[in-house]
Amino acid sequence: MSSRLVGVGVGPGDPELVTVKGVNALRAADVVVVPVMDTGERGRAEATVLHYVPAENVVRVVFALNERTDRARREAAWDAAGARVAELLGRHGSVAFATIGDPNVYSTFTYLAQTIVELVPGVVVETVPGITAMQDLAARSGAVLTEGTEPLTLVPVTAGSAVLKDALAGPGTVVAYKFGRQATEVAEALRETGRIGDAVWGSALGLPEESVRPATELDGEPLPYLSTLIAPPRREGGRGGKL
Repeated sequence: MSSRLVGVGVGPGDPELVTVKGVNALRAADVVVVPVMDTGERGRAEATVLHYVPAENVVRVVFALNERTDRARREAAWDAAGARVAELLGRHGSVAFATIGDPNVYSTFTYLAQTIVELVPGVVVETVPGITAMQDLAARSGAVLTEGTEPLTLVPVTAGSAVLKDALAGPGTVVAYKFGRQATEVAEALRETGRIGDAVWGSALGLPEESVRPATELDGEPLPYLSTLIAPPRREGGRGGKL
């Protein structure tokens, strides 16, 4: 039997937003791996998983989750994490990796899977989709992500505020991920492109410290790293105007 690695999206943080298929995949796995930073503190994925899986089935693996400047350190951390998961696959037939959001959207699972395919011949890699932060924020704020023929653009602000500004100058809704540390630049881009009036942002969605607020209230104060922004386009012409 081939070993099996399953990336399971566990949503933005609210345990009620884990899909039934996701819960079944977590419970079916021999071991559930959760990513943590080198501080060893419990991450959002682990907190969500523990609602469905006993703690003795959960294994923390350190990833350089926020390392962007030191490539050698990042690569070394990925290699070490891959080796640890490969070891677990050698002892267990099925390993699940829990990731916040969706495993195919800006997820650490992507890099882990690439490493494991090289380390474990014949391994089967699968993913279970998860609800994304933009979907959760849209539901909690009442923002409509797309209508009719509108495009949807997703931008990680870690790529730079200029990338966001270019997206905001185009059509359709723009979603920005990981913008907390550049909140001032994001607010400026929204104002310059005339998008700030209908935009909303949120952080810690589904958690006790949740914050969902209009972008007009961005005051330059740093926000949590995983903050999410939705900037809809102007919609005129009434119902179905974008068809």
